[in-house]
Amino acid sequence: MSELMASLAALAGFVVGALAVMVVRQTTAQPRMTIPVEDLEPGALPQGVASVLAVLPSSAVVLDREDRVLRASSAARAFGLVKGDRLVTAELLAMARQVRRDGEIRESEIDVPGHKFGQESTNFAVRVAPLGSYGQVLVLAEDQTEYYRVEAVRRDFVANVSHELKTPVGALSLLAETIQDAADDPEAVTRFAGRMQHEAARLTYLVQDLITLSRIQGAEPIPTPCPVPIDEAVHDAIDRCNTTAAAKDIALVAGGAEGLQVWGDEELLVTALRNLIDNAVAYSPEHTRVVISARPAGDSVEISVNDQGIGIPESAQERIFERFFRVDTARSRATGGTGLGLAIVKHVAAAHNGTVTVWSKEGSGSTFTLRLPAFGGVAVPAKPSTTTPLEAAQ
Repeated sequence: MSELMASLAALAGFVVGALAVMVVRQTTAQPRMTIPVEDLEPGALPQGVASVLAVLPSSAVVLDREDRVLRASSAARAFGLVKGDRLVTAELLAMARQVRRDGEIRESEIDVPGHKFGQESTNFAVRVAPLGSYGQVLVLAEDQTEYYRVEAVRRDFVANVSHELKTPVGALSLLAETIQDAADDPEAVTRFAGRMQHEAARLTYLVQDLITLSRIQGAEPIPTPCPVPIDEAVHDAIDRCNTTAAAKDIALVAGGAEGLQVWGDEELLVTALRNLIDNAVAYSPEHTRVVISARPAGDSVEISVNDQGIGIPESAQERIFERFFRVDTARSRATGGTGLGLAIVKHVAAAHNGTVTVWSKEGSGSTFTLRLPAFGGVAVPAKPSTTTPLEAAQ
């Protein structure tokens, strides 16, 4: 916040200084053309002021001595700070009048009712300064709503990571103490050692997911993109999930078109598919099946993961790709997931200029669909599949 206010202060200082230099040059170089205050027509600005204001990234407003708006940037009007020739935000208007009275620069933060649908308010860092000798006032407002949103996400992320790390670390500590107390009972030692391995694996998965998410969330380009055969990626992901699925007697079935390719990073795509399959297995009852199918879709390839699980409430479907979001906290703990899998899927899709969507109904299962640009711009399978995804699911 201090950096943002410092930037506004520097910006305002630059603008006021630049305008002051213009006014001084104008009055010294052409003294006969100096315009007295009483002769300044409404809407008139010192020469060059409009050019300076036009390049400012912030919302900028210049008021005359009667509080009329002489000039307002498009951003100021878009945010609803200005309507017609009036500054409609009472707090800003009060600051402008105080600055006009005593000539002191003021800065503050204000909240303005949201200008976008669904947005409650917009937060601005504001700096107000006197402008020249005509009673004019310069108002600069920097939208920092996104800054605060990102800060809130960062705080939530740190808190969630701390909580997720604390759980397995605490369990390992307790299990170690228990083993120490049960040193004379080999059967108990074996049982608790197995629990320790489980918690250690959970901790390892969490760290790995955090590293993966950090890597792909930095918006860095894929270092060495190449054609990725979807068939190989799907089968590789299935191989990595077979053990977990077999433990619940869940069949993993590959279907759909064959020979499709996308452009990207094979390891990242396998990671995304593995997370989708793991998620489907974790929330499906025993003795069911999970179908992974691919099909061409114009200039894209769609890869769907369909399960016969418990489904996702409609109210939660918009948030399931958020980090650590859990529909059912108690059930999620029981499955042993890290809460980062679907967030990783979303960012992998974005890194490949693709999308991920979900269809789900409680009690009827879920279908997650990755849509990725096809290699070569056209999704044409090498050979048509004789089995449709629907037939494969039956």
